[in-house]
Amino acid sequence: MTKFLRSIPLAAMLASSTAFGALAAEVDTIAVLTPEQGSDFGWNQQGVDAARAAAEATGVEIIVAEGLGYGDVRAPLRELAAEGADLMIAHASGYNTAAPEIAEETGVAVAIVDTPTAIKKGLIADYTLSGHEGAYLAGVLAAKMSRTGTVGIVVSGEPPSWNSQSAGFAQGVKAENADVDVLYAVIGPAAYSDAAGGNRVTTSVIAAGADIIFGQGNGSSFGMIQAVETNKATDGGDVLFIDVIGDKSSLDKGHLLTSVVWDMTPVYTAMIEDLRADTFGTKSYAISLADGSVSLLETPQVDADAWAAVMEMKDRIVAGDITVDAIFDAEEVRALVTVTE
Repeated sequence: MTKFLRSIPLAAMLASSTAFGALAAEVDTIAVLTPEQGSDFGWNQQGVDAARAAAEATGVEIIVAEGLGYGDVRAPLRELAAEGADLMIAHASGYNTAAPEIAEETGVAVAIVDTPTAIKKGLIADYTLSGHEGAYLAGVLAAKMSRTGTVGIVVSGEPPSWNSQSAGFAQGVKAENADVDVLYAVIGPAAYSDAAGGNRVTTSVIAAGADIIFGQGNGSSFGMIQAVETNKATDGGDVLFIDVIGDKSSLDKGHLLTSVVWDMTPVYTAMIEDLRADTFGTKSYAISLADGSVSLLETPQVDADAWAAVMEMKDRIVAGDITVDAIFDAEEVRALVTVTE
């Protein structure tokens, strides 16, 4: 039997005296499932942390099932349903087939990613999130700070969320300086935890001229960072790294330029509230610059004038003066960049 980490927020103990107390019995336990440990400073950690915060905010108990890998998760989903989970957040694109099947089998609601066509009222919700607005700003920053006139995008796969950020980054680069070349390399079709592959592919992109790398990779991002730290750009200077979703500044050795940081707490909170209100599985969820669920991380490596210009552009996006389209299709992304590996 798989062992899961269960926690009960203080708010859950007080739920009977809150405004939502009458409904809390209908949704009193949620679970989050992640393929890797919730300590990767990225996709897995942000998912676990956000689920815990949403549980605290809504007064429900949470079960954390982490490090499940990218294979068949039907067994742990069944176990979580049997343990009393009212909502199971399947936090990996590789879970978007098994989770709906188990939802149909057990009647327990699930949330999946990258499959908006699978939604079903009361049972299946999709949260194909996009940090494309933040990635656009990161692209503008990269174009402003590149010395070689070449930047790179390295991805561990081409799921919709990665694609939208790749496209946003490329569009931001070109909007700032159309002469900057954007190289694009894919480690593998689902190489999310392939750190060695991340190192190899990033090294090749640096050798091709990139002095700033925009990396999207989960565990493979640590290999990307290793390549950035151990290779020089073609002009002999340092290479900088732009991360996504989490904050790796505590691990930085002087190469982290910024990160497109996500906060999924509002999304998970809305899911719980929607399940209680009988609107779960009827709407899309989004993150954005406007509500702070997407933001850029400022580091010591950022040029002050470039940062000020990017923050001014952020305000224009929030105000609606600049619109950044979300592009989820991999072929459309490839049309915007120079494909390498």
